[in-house]
Formats: sequence, structure tokens, C-alpha cells
Amino acid sequence: MTDSTPGAPDAASPPDPRPASAARRRRGAAARADVEARIHDVESALLDLEARAREMDARIEARAGRNLPKAIFFGLVLGLTLLFSLIVVKELFMLFGAVLMVFTVYELASALRFAGRDIPRIPLVIASLAVVPAAFYLGAEGLWWSFLAGIAFVSLWRIVESVRPSMRGPGVSLPTDLAAGVFVLAYVALLGGFAIVMTAEEGGQWWTLAYLITVISIDTGAYASGLAFGKHPMAPRISPKKTWEGFAGSVVAAITAGILLAWLMLGEEWWVGLILGLALVGTATLGDLTESLIKRDLGIKDISTWLPGHGGFLDRLDSILPSTIVAYVLFTLLG
Repeated sequence: MTDSTPGAPDAASPPDPRPASAARRRRGAAARADVEARIHDVESALLDLEARAREMDARIEARAGRNLPKAIFFGLVLGLTLLFSLIVVKELFMLFGAVLMVFTVYELASALRFAGRDIPRIPLVIASLAVVPAAFYLGAEGLWWSFLAGIAFVSLWRIVESVRPSMRGPGVSLPTDLAAGVFVLAYVALLGGFAIVMTAEEGGQWWTLAYLITVISIDTGAYASGLAFGKHPMAPRISPKKTWEGFAGSVVAAITAGILLAWLMLGEEWWVGLILGLALVGTATLGDLTESLIKRDLGIKDISTWLPGHGGFLDRLDSILPSTIVAYVLFTLLG
């Protein structure tokens, strides 16, 4: 017989697993706490990085006057769409130009209406749309006739509107409203229409692409050199951020781009590119100052906010629109 004391463990029974389980739970809790601490550190680092990035973006935007990441993204989208429309299927440039005209005409007309000019926006959009196919299929003559027809259409619409008593109040000036409508059509539809005319010509799409790249180079050169070296304002009452140092950078960019594009893309002599670059730097600068003067007179920062990082469509086309005339004349004489 074996003596057995009550409550004493049986020599043949297995050891109690509870101490090992408690140790594993403690180790598991410690591991989870360590993982949570590491996750918290990573989240803190990411939040700190985000705060630094936002602070940097704010400094860049304050210095540059725009949100650069958004500006670059939407600029690339517009640029790739333009390249596709010019190089792959030239007729698609009509659609690209029509979209730009519609948005630009509408936003400029809206800005003028905000300033008190009662000009009809829908007729202006219709008239600008009619310019595109007329310019593409009928050339410069079709552009001029469609432009004159658009003036008649918009003016007649506004005159009929003036019959309403609400349109004949003391603050309403019919001649001023008619002049504003003509200005919108001339500034956007007529000037932009010459790019349509040029593109439709044999080999004209390369001249359109060359002058657009040159103008973009001018804007980029002015922006970069002005941001880095700008100290002397060029026209402080019109555009305080535009400097002579920026203008010098735009001249260098214009000459470089013009000569390279004339040689590599257009198959012309180097002096053709020199003339193209110098002529475009004048019209691009004038266009930029003109749009700044319009915004200053209207008391607004951007014509609209439809293009994130860019403002409005006219804010991106201000240098391009007046440059179209120079490009078209040079294409007609030399192309």
C-alpha cells in the first residue's frame, strides 16, 4: 500500500501548465505593446512629415503664388492632351481648342459680369464655338466672317435684352456692355482662332506646337529666374511679382527654345528661330501684363478657380493668345 496524504500532489500527475501560460501571456502582452509603440512612432513620424510637407508647400505657394504640385499635374494633363490632338489626329485640335475657348470665354464673361458689365454668356459661348470649325475648314477668311457674325449675334441678343425694364436701370450702360462682348470675342475667340487656322494648314501643326512650346518656355524661364533672382519690379502697379530679372530669363529661354525648335522641329534656319523667340517674348510679356491689368481693374486674384494650381483658363492662356498672331504671321511668311 502507498501512503497518500490528502492534498499532496500525485507523483505520477503532469506539472501544472498555468505558470507557463501566464509567462506566455506576459510575453504576448509585451510584444503587442512593443508593436503598438512602434506603430505609434511610425504614425507620429508620418504626421510630422505631413506637417513639414504642408509647411513647405505653404512657403512655396507664398513665394511662387500658386500650388506647384497641382499646377504641374494639371499642366501635364493639358500638355499631353495637346500633343495627342496635334500629332495623332489633327482634327482633334478643333475639340481641344473648342473646350479651351468655351471655358475661357465663359469665365472672362463671368468676371466682367461680376464687375457690373451685363454681357450674355451663353451667346458668347455659342459664337466662340462657331469660330472653331469655320477657322479650321475655311481658313482666315472663315475666321473673320465667323467673328463678325458672332459680334452681330451677341450684340443683337444684348439689344433685345435691353427691352426688359430691369435691363434699363441707371447703372446699365448698353454701349459699354456691347463693347465688353466684342472685347471677349476678340480677345479669346479671334486670337485663339488663328491657332486653329494655322494648325489646319499643311505642316501648320508643327508651327503651332513650336510656338506653344516657346511660349511655355518663356513663362517657365521668367518664373524660375524671377523666383531665384527677382528683385526689381517690372510693372509694380500692374503685376508686382513680375521682375526685370524674370524678363531676362524669359528672353534667354525664348531664344534658346526658338532656335532649337526651328532647327529640330521646323527644319528652318537658326535665324528663323531667333526671330520667332524674340517676337514671342514680346507678345507673351504683353499678354501677361494685359491679363494682370484686367484682373487688377476687376479687383480679383484669378479669373476663376477651375484649374487647381493655375487659377483660370485665361490665367494659363494670357501669354499664348496674343502670341498666336505673331506665330501665324511668321508661318505665313516663312513656313
